[in-house]
Amino acid sequence: MRILLLFLLVLLNAWLSDYLVENPDFYQLDAYTWESDEFRALRLGEAAAGLDTLDMDGLTSAMLAAEYDLTDADAEDLDPPAVNMALSRRPAEYRKLRNAYETIFADLRYFPIPLSENERTPPAVYENGWLDRRTYGGERGHEGCDIMGTALPRGSYPVVSITDGVVEKVGWLEKGGWRIGIRAPHGLYLYYAHLYDYARDWKEGDPVAAGQLLGFMGDTGYSAVEGTTGNFEVHLHVGMYLRTDHYDELSVNPYWVLKWLEKKRLKYNY
Repeated sequence: MRILLLFLLVLLNAWLSDYLVENPDFYQLDAYTWESDEFRALRLGEAAAGLDTLDMDGLTSAMLAAEYDLTDADAEDLDPPAVNMALSRRPAEYRKLRNAYETIFADLRYFPIPLSENERTPPAVYENGWLDRRTYGGERGHEGCDIMGTALPRGSYPVVSITDGVVEKVGWLEKGGWRIGIRAPHGLYLYYAHLYDYARDWKEGDPVAAGQLLGFMGDTGYSAVEGTTGNFEVHLHVGMYLRTDHYDELSVNPYWVLKWLEKKRLKYNY
């Protein structure tokens, strides 16, 4: 029986090897997979978002096997054997993809809006609006996720840093209003926009600790005039960007990243 099983395994391995050679897109994996729309959508799904930690090999393998969409995956689907075949056939491409996932997830520590210790404070809410249509300043896709402040006025909800990092950009932007951009240690760029006010006088080059208060949720922007408010509802726009071989800032979808971070929230009294 053992000899028969070994023989069958050899046959299966030979078949898979031939299949991978004849079907180069089997894993949808090449040197620039991490620049594809499929990768950038970051469709983790509830099962992966519910995990306390994410293993990068397991995540990369699962994404490859599920064609970059884990929204319908179960827990047992999150660590398939695809990694072994991908590594044996395309090790450089696999590692590049894995490193891209690590860039995104390695430094994440806290959800950007803390929970309130005041039970009467309505929670901030959000949905998946990545690449939704926007028209201010011309037709474009929405490169981020909006966390909406419900019922409370501008300046009520504190905004904390998702990661450690260094301030790269700060100040007024026509579309983003008062914003701050932070580069995390593994390279992810986090963009926090439409702030009502800053928690301190941030300067480019300032170090930031995960969980540190950055400012307060607002409705600034959509104007060349600094300090303009009221052109939309109070919310925090969170954007996440990668540096890739062809892009200085390539947007990835923050929605499922934020879903994964929901279990990692600080508490503030507001």
